Amino acid sequence: MTSLRRRTVLGGTIGGLAATALSSHSAQATDSGLNSRFDTGFDASRHRGLSRALLPEGTTLEQAAAPATTGGYTRLVAGPGYPLVVRTDLSPAKPKRDDTRQAQASIVQFTDVHVIDAQSPVRFEWLHQITGSAFRPHEALGTQGGAELVRRVNALRKGPFSGRAFDCVVTTGDSSDNHEKVELDWFLAMMSGGAITANTGSKTWEGVQTAGDSFYYLPESNAQDTYKKVGFPTLPGFFDRATKTHTSDGLDTKWYSVFGNHDDSIEGTLPSDTPILADLYTGRFKFTGFDNTSATRALRTSAVGGRSAIPKSAKLTDSDWEVTADERRAPFSPREFMAAHLDPAVDGPGPHGHGFTADAVADGIGYYSFQIAPGVVGISMDSTNRAGFTDGSIGDAQFRWIKRTLEASSSRYYDGWGIEHRKHVTDQLFVLFSHHTSDTMGNLLLAPDKLEIRHSGSELVSTLQRYPNVVAWVNGHTHDNKITPHHHNDPTRSFWEINTASHVDFPQHARIIDVCDNTDGTLSLFTTLIESAAPYQAAYDDGSPSALASLYRELSYNDIYRDPDRNGSTADRNTELLLKNPLA
Repeated sequence: MTSLRRRTVLGGTIGGLAATALSSHSAQATDSGLNSRFDTGFDASRHRGLSRALLPEGTTLEQAAAPATTGGYTRLVAGPGYPLVVRTDLSPAKPKRDDTRQAQASIVQFTDVHVIDAQSPVRFEWLHQITGSAFRPHEALGTQGGAELVRRVNALRKGPFSGRAFDCVVTTGDSSDNHEKVELDWFLAMMSGGAITANTGSKTWEGVQTAGDSFYYLPESNAQDTYKKVGFPTLPGFFDRATKTHTSDGLDTKWYSVFGNHDDSIEGTLPSDTPILADLYTGRFKFTGFDNTSATRALRTSAVGGRSAIPKSAKLTDSDWEVTADERRAPFSPREFMAAHLDPAVDGPGPHGHGFTADAVADGIGYYSFQIAPGVVGISMDSTNRAGFTDGSIGDAQFRWIKRTLEASSSRYYDGWGIEHRKHVTDQLFVLFSHHTSDTMGNLLLAPDKLEIRHSGSELVSTLQRYPNVVAWVNGHTHDNKITPHHHNDPTRSFWEINTASHVDFPQHARIIDVCDNTDGTLSLFTTLIESAAPYQAAYDDGSPSALASLYRELSYNDIYRDPDRNGSTADRNTELLLKNPLA
């Protein structure tokens, strides 16, 4: 446990660090040829955040993507960084804590990377007017974007407020988009290092973006489409560049994997055992719809988060849209997902299995615990429901396991009647991880592989509040930045829920979580957002992976169905989350 006495660590004044960070920001803006109007865009709150951080460079404390112009399609530039917001919802902030802070752990969260086989015949692109995730104009560039996010983490190496080397990276689900084996292969290469050729079927692109339908963005065509009407560029040779083999460096930090609904169902919505669709994955005809309104209505309902099964009587519309069949598109099962992580070829920085074990594969158990750092334990939950559909829940066996795991390293906890229990054990702080958030865990349908009751997010919250050593629950799924305090009348039984935006939809973030002991009876959880290492702008004909990752970000910002609220408020981005230390 390292003491972070700031004047000793910095070897100078706090103001000196701020000046250095501001100088670095200005130099980067100048080197990139960016608009100098951002050089003086730091207000007092941003200055305070920079001055309190040990290592702000390369994070959104320093700068963040911003539009170069307003109205219509725009390039991106380096805008002002996000301020550090001190949140005292659960505990007051005591003075001088920066001088006594001790690093406990430093965690990086990836979430909702959505590695996409954009040419898969089992996709519902024509629904993107009702759900923007059905089609994205930038989806062919996801592996390049992910590789540049890996490069960013490798360059940072340490938590900006703890100064501690990253203990782990946890990816909280939706690593694939359509639970295809080829998507999983690309994801594992992205995380652990390797060559990626993001192409399936024919060598010539066969997705909706070359089919001539102006409903979609047609980057290589000179024809006007819905996207070019608002200024999207024409990009000759786009798909040759997108499908060119590139290499991910792989993470330098050990990483762990969590299930998401897109890793377990058709397009993250329909049950994976929907036969009429499951058989199409490796076929040569693209899904273009159902021939009856009830099936179409069920699909539309599920696509926007509902739970409506496709009728067994449903039939496909006759499709003359032929594609090149590819066995690599075969959907993987949950056991196959876990087994793929156990391949020694994807060990990367470790650990072997990235949280999953051979026994877990045999038993079909997708949850586990792991030591993040001395005194800090991670609990990886599997919130997906094998019954399918978008939202999740927790099965009863897992629910009981979570309680046993918490009790094993809690010298004080409460039972369901509110009775306090004490015992002699070595206390650990707990950080829990899942894909779903507390308010997206209402899918209590019985799972077909295990007939057991299931537990909702609200029930899980009340249960976690029985264990004072729980400090945070980290998740994804919503594609939004949102931080929620879960208050209890006993302040030691309060905890924070940290929800982070995806890396497929703008703002394309990941998050660093520094767990620090202020040695004054409080803990501080510093949450710092990061972007990929890709430049904010690149030439459109530049086929380098970093340039394509830059275009990935730019197109996502300009997506005509982009949700502008995904970035959250400043209180959901770079924060210091105060919490009473349950072990003080």
